[in-house]
Amino acid sequence: MQSGPGDRVSSVAAVLERHQVVLYVAAIGAGAVIGLGIPGGATVLEHAINPALAALLYVTFLQVPARTLVAAVRDVRFMAAVLTVNFVVVPVVVAAMFGFLPSDQAVRIGVLLVLLCPCVDYVIVFSGLAGGDNHRLLAATPALLLLQMAVLPLFLVLILGSELADIVEVGPFVEAFVVLIVIPLTLAWLTQWWSARHPAGQRFSLRASTTMVPLMMLVLTLVVASQFPKVDDSLSEVAAVVPFYVLFLAIMPVAGIGVGRMFGLATPARRAVVFSGATRNSLVVLPLALALPAGLELAAAVVVTQTLVEVIGMVVYVRLVPRLLPQPSAQGPDTRR
Repeated sequence: MQSGPGDRVSSVAAVLERHQVVLYVAAIGAGAVIGLGIPGGATVLEHAINPALAALLYVTFLQVPARTLVAAVRDVRFMAAVLTVNFVVVPVVVAAMFGFLPSDQAVRIGVLLVLLCPCVDYVIVFSGLAGGDNHRLLAATPALLLLQMAVLPLFLVLILGSELADIVEVGPFVEAFVVLIVIPLTLAWLTQWWSARHPAGQRFSLRASTTMVPLMMLVLTLVVASQFPKVDDSLSEVAAVVPFYVLFLAIMPVAGIGVGRMFGLATPARRAVVFSGATRNSLVVLPLALALPAGLELAAAVVVTQTLVEVIGMVVYVRLVPRLLPQPSAQGPDTRR
């Protein structure tokens, strides 16, 4: 019996998903090679980041039915846990680290921008790989993006002082919310409606859903290729923040597990809370760093460096978090939400 086109597409997608972590690391390496080999193309590559990221998020939203999102938003305990870890625990951790950061203003602003803003994109991928409840995490992304827009200026005032906080504009965050959340989510829901009523829509949805891994590779390649020359030009300054990013990744699993336990969440939801607290919004925050005034160009390189450290950290997390939070079996199924 011969396999049809749909079976072949699914087979290719399954192979990509099995090896996606290795492919992501390879994409970062390719981006570094391109960035160093063609440094003059950085501006063009920067403009391609947001469209590629929007396509990635569209495919991500497409895989979760709208009714599932509505039900997940009503899960008050999970939402409270995610908001607590990101907007209570993380700011405390970052404020404690701030006094030990290098004194360069651009470096400090870059670190704060990226660590204070929770991830809304590839966190869903890595959380899912580790058995986290990525459906509920997906539902939380609009609230996370809106809230970080609102509280980031406040956090900067509290940590940096009002003089430096004034240089960060909210406009890029509003644009990011529309381009990366509103438009992809609306298109995903329209596609789901089409798929439920027409065979052509079903075929399109199947093929679109298999592009997540290639799209994630494209985004990582574009980000690294467009910014790696800046990292390379300021290697010593940028290297000084790497230990802080590593320390952050070491602290957050403990914090996330504690918050998940405090809210009485099931194991998959606790894993999702850990990933939400640990992953940062580097891809969406990058336009903010690029929009900073002259003299603060190094902030963008600091943000991209966090991406490089974090992706390596996520490779570790995918294996570590299920061991720290094993799925209960001896006591029967975990029925908590």
